[in-house]
Amino acid sequence: MQWLAIAFGGAIGALLRHLITIWSHPVFEGRFPLGTLIVNVTGSFLIGISYVAIVQRGLLGEEWRLMIMTGLFGALTTFSTFSLDTVLLWHNGQPLTALTNILVSLLACLAATAVAVTLGMKYL
Repeated sequence: MQWLAIAFGGAIGALLRHLITIWSHPVFEGRFPLGTLIVNVTGSFLIGISYVAIVQRGLLGEEWRLMIMTGLFGALTTFSTFSLDTVLLWHNGQPLTALTNILVSLLACLAATAVAVTLGMKYL
């Protein structure tokens, strides 16, 4: 049953990632991977909240943890895509944009997770 929970969450996460990427692509017309940044920051925030709610507070069972944290956020967040986007920016002669993507993504995701854990510990 656990693998079904992961697969179901993964399917939802993958679809959400695709929809967010399509929605955000026109903003920078492909010059900056905004969709990847959005899903990584959002996923980082939500996994922080989920960690507190599910693991720390025990509000949901193991199958829910697997579906949400492993499946949904595993498929939604796209660190492998982030890596490829960054390498491609570099290889396409945009090293400053590549470095900006690294810095903004790293700091925003860490901050989102820290805020989520703090809020979760306070309000959940």
